[in-house]
Amino acid sequence: MESRVARLKAKPKPFLFPEFCKGCGRCIEACRFGCITEGTEINPETGLIPVQLHLEKCSGCGLCVSACPEPFGLHLRVVEVEEIDNALLEGVHSFREMVEIFDKADYELEDPSELFGPRQSDAPEPEPIPDQWIPFHHPEPLVLKGNYAAAVGAVLAGCRHVYGYPITPSTEGAELMAKLQPLLDGVFFQAVSEVATVNMMYGTGGAGLPCMTFTSSPGFSLMLEGISYMVGAEVPGVFVNIMRGGPGLGNIGPEQADIKLACRGLGHGNSHAIVLAPSTPQEMLDLTMLAFDLTFKYRNPVIILGDGYLGQMTGRVQLPDRMKKPGIPEWAVFGDLQHRRNLICSIQLSEPDLEKHNLHLNEKYARMAAEEQRADLFFADDAEVLVVAANTPARMAKGAVQELRDRGVRAGIFRPLTLWPFPIRFLLPLVGRARYLVMVEASNGQLEDELRLALSKEGVMPPPIHHVRHFGGVLPQQEEIVSLVLSLEGRQA
Repeated sequence: MESRVARLKAKPKPFLFPEFCKGCGRCIEACRFGCITEGTEINPETGLIPVQLHLEKCSGCGLCVSACPEPFGLHLRVVEVEEIDNALLEGVHSFREMVEIFDKADYELEDPSELFGPRQSDAPEPEPIPDQWIPFHHPEPLVLKGNYAAAVGAVLAGCRHVYGYPITPSTEGAELMAKLQPLLDGVFFQAVSEVATVNMMYGTGGAGLPCMTFTSSPGFSLMLEGISYMVGAEVPGVFVNIMRGGPGLGNIGPEQADIKLACRGLGHGNSHAIVLAPSTPQEMLDLTMLAFDLTFKYRNPVIILGDGYLGQMTGRVQLPDRMKKPGIPEWAVFGDLQHRRNLICSIQLSEPDLEKHNLHLNEKYARMAAEEQRADLFFADDAEVLVVAANTPARMAKGAVQELRDRGVRAGIFRPLTLWPFPIRFLLPLVGRARYLVMVEASNGQLEDELRLALSKEGVMPPPIHHVRHFGGVLPQQEEIVSLVLSLEGRQA
């Protein structure tokens, strides 16, 4: 009996709150001594059947507490020597009887993280291993479709971990990566779903390694929960979403109806990410390389929004003169001695702690908004008619502006390269001169909503806004834009 008393003094035992136990059985699987069994009686407070504890052989390892998904379900309780002595004096000789007596006594909950004192570690303070830029010489241009250009850009940015699930019209990017990565000692893994994909990215990004995926609208929707976890845990990763027609399964035609999703609905909670909007295969490559810089600069996912035509169209692409050999950031959970102090997670059970974390994220979003606004202007400096467009519709808009200029109309293009943060800094000098705006988009005003919101936050009333819109895989055409502007100018098309 004395040896048992000594063991009781050395380690705390689990204590069950039946009202918080759902009977999931994870603690049963965790216990190697069979000290926990399935319950037989329904708890009247919950209508569930909690497990039962049999602590005769309990070693106090605490694995059952670690396995419990309920923060208040199982706790470790320190049994005092005085309680044991009193029980023995009362003539109680059964271990089970002692446990039953002690379970009726008052007790204090202890924080498991503080139960055994500070964590002991001989690991050194982690230091970053910096990126290296290696000269890369390929003077001849390539003719690539947009998906391929993004894949090549990712490779040149040092990405050697690619996960994904095939979905038209983005699949060619994943197919090229499946061919290239094994040649580069990299990894391409076809996941069982988009949900699995984003969680693989969570793990790889948490290790401080560049990773990416190619997907399209329905698949991107499935990734949103994981993206929110990555935002909360401050994990980098690049998502290329080649938008297609919706809602629902829709079709595989081009559309821009994921702008709202990427800019305002990026997972639950206070989630934001930089959203880049290329319009040519060259920009698919350039902005993908930029995305990997930004995702590690801010420790936050980055979204590249293309459309179905942009993913499939071919164009002339000039490769850069250097490529990156990525290092390992100091915060990474890399699995080696140097980084073993690090922790990646998005859970903050304390309300004040979670608020503090959100304030930290808000400060980061504010830095993104201040430093990462990007836009492309075409004949915009003196434009009285300002056409606003992004992705493939911007190409039609550019042709329309050139034709309108030939007809004497002072038209120009404002093309946001970042949809979030919206490049309001570049727009404000233009709206005061413009008599009206023409929004050209393949959605029901989602780009216009971003523009209006950005102007509203600046306290600026926009000039009259007109629009050319199409849906379901149909794109605005150059002739429509020209006809609308000429009619507003009182001219014949």
